[in-house]
Amino acid sequence: MSTARPLPHDSARAHVTGAARYIDDIPVPAGCLHLAFGLSEIAAGEITGMELDAVRAAPGVVAVLTAADLPAHNDVSPTPTFHEEMLSSGEIHYLGQPLFLVVATSHLAARKAARLGKITCRERKPVLTIDEALSADWHFEEGPRVYARGDPDAAIAAAPRLVEGSIEIGGQEHFYLESQAALALPQDDGGMLVHSSSQHPSEIQHKVAEALGLPMHGVRVEVRRMGGGFGGKESQGNALACACAVAAQATGRPCKMRYDRDDDMVITGKRHDFRIDYRAGVDDEGQILGVDFVQYCRCGWSQDLSLPVADRAMLHADNAYFLPAVRITSHRLRTNTQSATAFRGFGGPQGMLGIERVLDHIAHAVEREPLEVRRRNFYAEADGGDAGGGPSAPRAPEASPPEDMSRQKRSLTPYHMEVEDFILGGMVARLAESSDYAARRAAVAAWNAENPILKKGIALTPVKFGISFTLTHLNQAGALVHVYSDGSIHLNHGGTEMGQGLFQKVAQVAAQSFGVAPERVKITATDTGKVPNTSATAASSGADLNGMAVKVACDEIRGRIAGVVAGLRQQDPAAVHFEDGMVRIGSTAISFEEAAMETYQARVSLSATGFYSTPKVSWDRIAGIGRPFFYFAYGAAVTEVVIDTLTGENRILRTDILHDAGRSLNPALDIGQIEGGYVQGAGWLTTEELVWNDAGRLMTHAPSTYKIPACSDRPRIFNVALWDGQNREETIYRSKAVGEPPLMLGISAFLALSHAVASCGPGYPALDAPATPERILAAVQRVRA
Repeated sequence: MSTARPLPHDSARAHVTGAARYIDDIPVPAGCLHLAFGLSEIAAGEITGMELDAVRAAPGVVAVLTAADLPAHNDVSPTPTFHEEMLSSGEIHYLGQPLFLVVATSHLAARKAARLGKITCRERKPVLTIDEALSADWHFEEGPRVYARGDPDAAIAAAPRLVEGSIEIGGQEHFYLESQAALALPQDDGGMLVHSSSQHPSEIQHKVAEALGLPMHGVRVEVRRMGGGFGGKESQGNALACACAVAAQATGRPCKMRYDRDDDMVITGKRHDFRIDYRAGVDDEGQILGVDFVQYCRCGWSQDLSLPVADRAMLHADNAYFLPAVRITSHRLRTNTQSATAFRGFGGPQGMLGIERVLDHIAHAVEREPLEVRRRNFYAEADGGDAGGGPSAPRAPEASPPEDMSRQKRSLTPYHMEVEDFILGGMVARLAESSDYAARRAAVAAWNAENPILKKGIALTPVKFGISFTLTHLNQAGALVHVYSDGSIHLNHGGTEMGQGLFQKVAQVAAQSFGVAPERVKITATDTGKVPNTSATAASSGADLNGMAVKVACDEIRGRIAGVVAGLRQQDPAAVHFEDGMVRIGSTAISFEEAAMETYQARVSLSATGFYSTPKVSWDRIAGIGRPFFYFAYGAAVTEVVIDTLTGENRILRTDILHDAGRSLNPALDIGQIEGGYVQGAGWLTTEELVWNDAGRLMTHAPSTYKIPACSDRPRIFNVALWDGQNREETIYRSKAVGEPPLMLGISAFLALSHAVASCGPGYPALDAPATPERILAAVQRVRA
């Protein structure tokens, strides 16, 4: 059995020894040139003059290019409905926007020269905040998008209680270890080979081809690995790849570009920051009867991927809860800041935090235990929803919904998709028991009653995350598999490796198909010349899509091998079995190597392509109706924290997680993703604060001012377990995606901090995110007032 084994990452040894090769490590031909952008120093205005003589005269400078020098398209947008210039042709939209391109003999020479440009501008007052964008009516699309079901206004008006409020949710810097980078090598046939640190090689191919005026077959893009991506390399690498390709075509020399950390943070997009206003009508037990959300999404200057991000925030405004009457209004607001982009969770975390805030506020208002209120509002448990938990697993307590709510109605999302696989009732019961949640909550209350300075908090929050691209046609993948005559296996697919272990998982899938050890399988760099028209490695779909495409190709080859070896022995091919490195035909067994050689000698192809498209998905994003997700991934986390009420300083003391990875392809990799996702999610909601000044300058543009979680910020006690079950849908070996869903487990840390603050006085904390020490201290003072 090759799948379901906890094998190490295929590049683990190379990572820790420094042998893993990234873009900046690739040996380049003699004469390679280096690039840097000259950046805007204002956030909004019009260029009236560019004096670049000093740039051209700087040591090492070979060329300086402006928008007028570009040979074809000056557009690096990932969406065809918005024109995003690589180099400004006149308008300035944010502070840090690339205005010109320096080509020099060294990285340092290019960076130094780029600082010498003198740009004169007609400056305008920038639009920076959500309120300013609303006042200016500066939207993407025609205005707000609305998804609704039922009559929330009537339900709220008739409800015994009204809970209303607002939460500000900050953005997040990706802070991948390898900054954005690209290398372009001109070919002797007029084509271009591009190495890019990108999650989306086919998009790099497409945009570079447009920039050079070539058909896509004239550009080949290769990606071996990235030093982290988290969504930040889905579209933001386009500008570097296009710049390198244009400069390489103009000079005839290889060209390389990488951002230094400060430049990367100033130029590139972040997670979208949100404000969510809410009104909820509830009964005296905390049951939601109607809810109205208004989501304000700050998108930055260009459209980028903001529309699907904002859509996904709307699609996760329910999280794990049945909302009988609901309206979700989404404003996609344009501002003179960096173009916000994809980030792990892709809007889902913001939408989820909104409803979790509502549930927390409801529990405070009706004076009920928050977990009790959450369970009361859960979707209906799927038939056999506790399956996989084992016969001794605790069952979910019975909720008490109104009698007229049928099971069918209690499984319908705001976007009219039936939730058929809901298992959080059983999962939460199991986690509450294994983490000793009830006793610990009582112990926290006792501690807080005796300690006036240090206050503790605890929270258990669930996660229900939809898996699939919401743009339906992206739910496809291809693969190319070769079996050589010595029995070794060569594999290529459309997914990219950014540290998450995708290559290892897919190798295990191939090994499982052939009944051999994973060490026999070699995966090479993702290459648009081998597998075309790939989707981005995003939406947690890498293993689902590419693993299935690889299995299709392997099954085709396996069938051919079986036909040959069975035919040589006058046996039925259906009687051939592949296992433990052997091919068994009745009572006869030969090695896989022998079977491969026999197939080769029989002149039967040992190469195949595989293709997979996700079934069942169909989505109308304008109407807000359909099935945007193939299935849901589930999880739950209990986090315990302590705060200092004199300073707002805080610590995570303990975290217990139970997460649903289906029938895990690789439990070790999945647990690593869960741990990392939780820490990244907790960092987003606690320590990671983005600050712009009134001129639109990002002030938190370096590790000295932007604080990602360090090793000492992880929970002192960190227990992670996988739910023992399998996917109800026919995914690759019944596994589930595990890239994005664990990030939302970090919401439990945020709400544990809220619980700690709530112990300081009768008021509701109304914490905003990130819950920095300053915000925690202000909330403590607020609840005491």
